[in-house]
Amino acid sequence: MTGAGSGIGRAVALALAREGAKVGLVGRTRAKLGEVEIEISSSGGEAVVAPADVTVPADVERAVREIASGLGRPTILVNNAGDARSAPFAKTTVEAWNEILAVNLTSAFLVTRAALPHFLEAGRGRIVNMASIAGLRGAAYVAAYTASKHGLVGLTRSLAVELASKNITVNAVCPGYVDTPMTDRNLQNIAGKTGMSLDDARAAVVQSSAQKRLITPDEVASAVVYLCLPESRGVNGQAIAIQGGEGFA
Repeated sequence: MTGAGSGIGRAVALALAREGAKVGLVGRTRAKLGEVEIEISSSGGEAVVAPADVTVPADVERAVREIASGLGRPTILVNNAGDARSAPFAKTTVEAWNEILAVNLTSAFLVTRAALPHFLEAGRGRIVNMASIAGLRGAAYVAAYTASKHGLVGLTRSLAVELASKNITVNAVCPGYVDTPMTDRNLQNIAGKTGMSLDDARAAVVQSSAQKRLITPDEVASAVVYLCLPESRGVNGQAIAIQGGEGFA
């Protein structure tokens, strides 16, 4: 589970642990991962903390080795690590473009590549990529983010076809705005660039949803858990939107 220290990643890790999964917690901040590990262990679950920068191949390979050593051969992978920034396209720097694609797309390539031999040896597996509603349509001022999430959906669909005969499914979950710290940072950015108050920025985002609310991390986690269960074996290559009708009202 990458990006496991907070937000959607934390919610997914806890939900998988409740279903009996042993969870490898990957992220940059050991302290946050440790807090999630304590939550899991205090409820009778089992987790291993493996801090890593998922954009660095050597870090990724070490983290997967540590998880396999501590918990056994992994058969579930949730690529959740992500970054979101907004800027007009003309003001998007090459550095920002590369950083966002590295975190949102290349990391999924690296972690999947490192974990895949374990899946193949086990003869089964579930891969869930945390994309976004921005991976299914366009949005202004987030060209790099949108491109990275479109790429992640494309990677999902390609791998789903390639691995279907190996008893491995690959799916993407595509949330709208979720009530997480990353969304809070985005709202602060919007407020700073538009002159809106933080409350007004949040209200504007809420109004973009047909249900007039933010999605909760637990809602996303429930979808991820379903895609990891044996009952979902016929669901493959899908990009499942969780956005309350956003864009369709």
